[in-house]
Amino acid sequence: MLRLYDTMSRRLATIEPLEPGLVKMYTCGPTVYRDPHIGNYRSYLMADWVRRALEFQGLTVRHVKNITDVGHMRQETLEQGGDKVIAEAIAMGMTPQQIAEHYTKRFLEDELQLNIIPADHFPKATDHVVEMVAIIDELVQRGSAYEVNGNIYFDVSSFQGYGNLSGNTQEGALQEAVRIEADPLKTDPRDFALWKLGEPGRDLVWDSPWGQGFPGWHIECTAMSMKYLGERFDIHTGGVDNIFPHHEDELAQSEAFTGAGVVGTWLHGQHLLADGVKMAKSAGNAFILPDIAAQGIDPMALRYLCMTAHFSTRLDFTFTSLKAAQRGLLHLQNHVWDLGRDSGPQNDTSETQREWEGRFIERVNENLDMPGALATVWDLTRSDLPPATKLQTILSMDRVLGFGLDGVAERYRVEGKTLAAVGHRADHRSRNQYDEADRHRSELVDDGFVVEDGANGTGVRPKTAWEQRIESWQAVSSSSEVDSLIGEPDAFDITVGIVATNYQSDIERCIDTILNWADGMSVEVIAVDNGSTDGTSEWLENAGARLPSVRVIHTDYVLGAAAARNIVLKQARGHTIVMMDSSVEIEGSIFGPLARILDKPGVGVAGPLGLLSEDLQHFHDDERPAGDVDAMQAYCFAFRRSRLADVGLMRESFRFYRNLDIDYSFQFKDKGYRIVADPDLPIKLHEHRAWNELSDPERDELSRKNFGRFLHKWGHRQELLVGAPNHH
Repeated sequence: MLRLYDTMSRRLATIEPLEPGLVKMYTCGPTVYRDPHIGNYRSYLMADWVRRALEFQGLTVRHVKNITDVGHMRQETLEQGGDKVIAEAIAMGMTPQQIAEHYTKRFLEDELQLNIIPADHFPKATDHVVEMVAIIDELVQRGSAYEVNGNIYFDVSSFQGYGNLSGNTQEGALQEAVRIEADPLKTDPRDFALWKLGEPGRDLVWDSPWGQGFPGWHIECTAMSMKYLGERFDIHTGGVDNIFPHHEDELAQSEAFTGAGVVGTWLHGQHLLADGVKMAKSAGNAFILPDIAAQGIDPMALRYLCMTAHFSTRLDFTFTSLKAAQRGLLHLQNHVWDLGRDSGPQNDTSETQREWEGRFIERVNENLDMPGALATVWDLTRSDLPPATKLQTILSMDRVLGFGLDGVAERYRVEGKTLAAVGHRADHRSRNQYDEADRHRSELVDDGFVVEDGANGTGVRPKTAWEQRIESWQAVSSSSEVDSLIGEPDAFDITVGIVATNYQSDIERCIDTILNWADGMSVEVIAVDNGSTDGTSEWLENAGARLPSVRVIHTDYVLGAAAARNIVLKQARGHTIVMMDSSVEIEGSIFGPLARILDKPGVGVAGPLGLLSEDLQHFHDDERPAGDVDAMQAYCFAFRRSRLADVGLMRESFRFYRNLDIDYSFQFKDKGYRIVADPDLPIKLHEHRAWNELSDPERDELSRKNFGRFLHKWGHRQELLVGAPNHH
């Protein structure tokens, strides 16, 4: 039987249903104010595998997954009135109800793409406020909660077991890793809101004995789990970030209400990270499922990727790892397809099939060891079982894996003209007319089909979106995938590096003026197509094909600003590197003057747009300074390639471009190099659309974080400033 690691007991617990044959399971669902990022789906996939494993073994599962359409009140500042659903509605000019309906639909579509079995119930918080009010009222009557000016708080001191789930048992302890403001209405800082009085004009309020208001986040799950599963149920799942405060608070109020234990097993999945950090919109790494599909990758590859690491361990998502998962998934799908074509009558090997299924489910039952289960499937593919038996066994295992392998034959089906072409090719091969057979094969491949010859004849299937994508152009997922040529000899006078994310007309103009003003120098242009989606990728690919001096490197998605520029730095072969923004238009001779500035003693960086600072806190370009400056703006940033061995690459923690140029300037200054500006260099700056299309709050937040990174490393280095007394 299935054994799972119970967060409460800190041990493996065998799932023994409270009701024979029926497992009741609750999963914390999404807050529907924006698209869930792919990191959210790791815990939903975990719950799906639990359900599939139980059903594989003959049990019925009643699964409830809530929809939170009232914003999470995770922080005290939010508890005092903030609501994510309302905030997003205001930003998008929609009602909160419309926002919630829109993103609920998107969430359900995503789950379908990932082949997650739909829950039996998707209760919405807004439909269950009556039940929440009833529970809150009972907690007040029992002395487990108290009222202050229309606000109801749970009295943590009244519940003896508070903190046992999370291990956060110290009196007065506040939320870990969350910035909070103490609510002066609380008796104890640990107390949490069950009901909040609605401020005047607030949407999403309901009547209650304490006045119009809205429920706290935690009470929602208590009310909805009990309504659909009863006061005791078997499994409660969620991510590790739910443990405290959400599940800790939910447990306290639920058991205070029932007077007994409610949840049999608490199951929590670890984070899906992106390049080593937690996914978040503010970090620029909150990828959503359409981001995957846009790369031609089957969303099911994310399911495969999450299966390669145990749910209790952190998994680092990169597009490199996702592409590896895509290749693994495609290999498995093709194997199933081949088995279907090669299968004859199934031999009487039911005992052998049961033996393999037993090995498989044994791995699954041991704390949902999906990596081990997947390894067993691959062992099976390499076994000497008859094709028909092997196919049936794999399809049986897929009831737990959830890859939808029983649909491969239908997805790969060909008919009509294609089927006729396959027949013609086979006829030519049988007559030893191999030239004609090869012609038919080439036509099929050109038409988007894979042709495979085997012992049982020729198999033809449509190419997947992924196969079509990689045939168009190869793409990298990080700067680490790009070979470094820094130690190689120079091959050009100048390398101009441009990072392009959309805005095709800008990149066209920029490249045209670069080539027009090459000044007889040998120039290579390295254009990093950084996840463009507007036709820029195609234009650059064509430009690279027709212009020998233009080389294009595509990325799978929008890399961070520093990472994308590091690709240029690693691949450049010019004696001088000029990093240039696509909003720049060159209006005259520029490369020769830049080279002459860099020839001067001690000069490390040259360009037209310098910055000065008196305190490392403020940088300005008043009247476009000339001569020695403290930093060079990235619109045009030139240096000798040989300096890279000394200065190094850009810091890839700078995902946003703002202040990256200042930080990189100081890497040169730290090595003793001068930065010299010539404001008369002939460039024209056009609208910087990547900046102008951001909202003011987004600009401020992203810029502030990057400047914080700069200050953390350089804020104490006053001696590096041009105006410093000891500056050299």
